[in-house]
Amino acid sequence: MDNRLKSALHFSNYMATLNNQKRILKEKFNNEVTYYFNGGQFTINRELIVFLQSLCNSGVEEHILIDDNQSPIKVSPLQNFLEVVTDKYEKAVLEYYNEYEALRKNRTVEKLVEYE
Repeated sequence: MDNRLKSALHFSNYMATLNNQKRILKEKFNNEVTYYFNGGQFTINRELIVFLQSLCNSGVEEHILIDDNQSPIKVSPLQNFLEVVTDKYEKAVLEYYNEYEALRKNRTVEKLVEYE
């Protein structure tokens, strides 16, 4: 009975630590995909990138976007804005993936905490 209780406690600690590390990674990712431009704050996501690509493909050079705070922000030149947000998003996703994979491979509380 003692070993089962000890094992359950160890697993509980592991899961709590793992979930905390995942939360920290997600928060870091969310910070990385936040872009400030012309006094506005934009959360970069696939929908924003696709919308910007469609505008650029249509020949639009400037556009007014609504930022995260519901403020209208004029973006010009649109192509440069698209390049910056796409690059920032790709780097953030790659870093998130690499760190998540490293975290996923750590199977003990000690290694999870060591990873941090």
